[in-house]
This record gives sequence, structure tokens and C-alpha cells, in this order.
Amino acid sequence: MRLVLVGPPGSGKGTQSDLLVKRLGLVEVGTGDILRLAIKQRTPVGVQVEPLLKQGLLVPDEIVNKLVAELFRGPNRPECFVMDGYPRTYAQAVAFDALLAQEMMNLDGVINLAIADDEVVRRISGRRCCSNLPACGVCYNIYAKPSKVPGKCDKCGSDLVLRDDDKEETVRRRLQEFHKNTAELLDHYRRKKLLREVSATDPVETIYANIVTALNQSAA
Repeated sequence: MRLVLVGPPGSGKGTQSDLLVKRLGLVEVGTGDILRLAIKQRTPVGVQVEPLLKQGLLVPDEIVNKLVAELFRGPNRPECFVMDGYPRTYAQAVAFDALLAQEMMNLDGVINLAIADDEVVRRISGRRCCSNLPACGVCYNIYAKPSKVPGKCDKCGSDLVLRDDDKEETVRRRLQEFHKNTAELLDHYRRKKLLREVSATDPVETIYANIVTALNQSAA
């Protein structure tokens, strides 16, 4: 199984990716995590993209495409995977199509997790993440999944922080960017008959069941 999850930040892509990994044996490819680690390690790419992420702007396609291509052309490329956060634009989708074709691979489905902007803002502004990176980095939510001790990570005891890219004003800008870039992306996958719509406001297990149902319909 090879699939892409599309949805705004806070739509639950990470949660559903985790379930797909555990239950279907897929490998999660999360470009957001890759970029944040690059920032933490102060790599050349990390230094380049840090101000963009703080402003809620998208990282240039060529940088993200390069990171993904390096992974899929490398010796440890995933054979069965779920893409979380990539592709985000039509140009990225075209580049990913070409990359997969070169590697003799194909997508089985694209799931669009649909959710209202106001709910996205509420979810993300309540997120608090462990400051101990890259060793831990576990994230909680003061509304839906609080830590046992306020402000402290349950796993390692480090301070929990509100990341710059999780602040409300930043989230609003991220949503504007998302909507501006996603319409053409979704149309692209719709034309390829890969796109399936799933509501992201249902309970987690319901969303997962709906994703599996949609994928089975795609395979039928």
C-alpha cells in the first residue's frame, strides 16, 4: 500500500499515519519532522527554512522535493508508505509522480482529510510539544490530550513549549497558504482518480475506518 494523506495542519494526518503504520505495516514519511530536525541540527537546509516555518510559509518546492528524492533513491527507501505532509502543492505532486515513475512505483490512493479552519486553529493553538529534540519531541494538547503534569512531558520530564508555528496568527497564515496551494493539487489527484474525501472531525477510529473503506473502494 502506497498512499498520500492531504489535509490542513491539525486535521489529524499524523494520528492517522501512526495507525496506518501500526496496522498496515506502512512506513511514515513526514517531511515536517525532517525539516524540524534540520532546523534543530542547524544544517544548511535547516537555516534556510527556519524563518519560513516561523512565518507560517511553505518551504520552496525544490528543497522539499530534494529531501524526498534523496529518501526514495537511497538504499533504505520505503516500499510501502504513507506520505504525511507531502506533496502539498501541484508542483510537488508532479515531481513526486515523476520520482515514483523513475523508481517503478505507483500510488494506491490519496486521502483528503476535510476540516473547518476554526477547528484547525483551536486544535493547533492547544498543542504543546516536548522541547527535548530530537531525543523525544512528544506532542500533547491542552484540550484533547493534556500531559499528566501541566507543562511537563510525560515521557522524559522536559518542558513543553508552544512552537512558533503553532501560534494562532501563524496557523491562520498557514491555512491561507494551504488553501491557496491545495485546490490544484486535489484537482490533479482527482483527475488521476486517486482522490477520496474523508471527514476529519469524526472520532479517530471512525476516521481510520473511513480511510480503509475509501482505500478499498479505490482498489475495487
